[in-house]
Amino acid sequence: MSPVERPAPDLTGEVPAAGRVAPARHDGRDAHGNDAEDHAPGRAAGHAPGYAPGRTLPLRVEFVRQLRRRRTMAMFGVLLALPWVLVVAFQFGPAARGQGSLRLSDLATAGGLNFAAFALSVSASFLLVVAVALFCGDTVASEASWSSLRYLLAAPVPRDRLLRQKLVVALAYSAAAVTVLPLMALLAGTLAFGWNDITVPGTGEVIPAADVLPKFAVVIGYALVSQLVVASVAFLLSVTTDSPLGAVGGAVGLVIVSSILQAVEALGSLREFLPTFWNAAWLDALAPEPDYSGMVKGVAISVTYSAIIIALAFRRFRRRDVVS
Repeated sequence: MSPVERPAPDLTGEVPAAGRVAPARHDGRDAHGNDAEDHAPGRAAGHAPGYAPGRTLPLRVEFVRQLRRRRTMAMFGVLLALPWVLVVAFQFGPAARGQGSLRLSDLATAGGLNFAAFALSVSASFLLVVAVALFCGDTVASEASWSSLRYLLAAPVPRDRLLRQKLVVALAYSAAAVTVLPLMALLAGTLAFGWNDITVPGTGEVIPAADVLPKFAVVIGYALVSQLVVASVAFLLSVTTDSPLGAVGGAVGLVIVSSILQAVEALGSLREFLPTFWNAAWLDALAPEPDYSGMVKGVAISVTYSAIIIALAFRRFRRRDVVS
């Protein structure tokens, strides 16, 4: 009987592929040196079990965190109280309305819409700027000043997601601030001075209130867009510094400098590229024959500047050292 044929021995010490069995390892890796747990079903490589980057820092959590802060309560308290303070000032103060005067301040008591337009005009240049700068400039810088930013990123929350969530919440509160003041002024003015047709400043023409109300919604929307530059600058400074007051003050300072340059007539047409030049263009929407050309230019300037500045903020935050 012929001898039983056996496979030729392998000089490397390995069994041929037909009967190969991967040797067991005791370091948690497979035969190829890879982490065996990385191949577990439903688990992404390098992530802990159950970790999903898209579920970190939900918007609801961030909304509640910002709402519970005292500066949020205080700012909305001021915005809601200001229209009533103005009503008291007009009711009990000395009469300042001259015969035939067509200034916006003198027409404020002509009705609820006139009063709301006056309240928006006196607050848009400073109070609303401070509110928007506060909500957008304090959002990241405050986390850095409290030394909690590093722990949020170690959760781990991806940097772009953390910045996006905070930006969305900051813009939402800014929009609420810009909206709540004219709406409260409309309510206060209507209760105090009645629901009358609006008297146009400068010309004295009277427009039915039903025709002006849709235009007033456009005015509020334009006020929101015109504050985007303030919001984006405050947000950029917020990711650059760990001083919330510095971020807020820097954004407010930009508006002050822009307003000063706007008054320099020697700049000519260059003033049209200033972020504050078209802020009062919403008054043209309340005219009997509204002119929206200035508002269109203002929207283009504001959106362009804010998009560039926000992109710079994301780029800056990706490279920022949050440990030091």
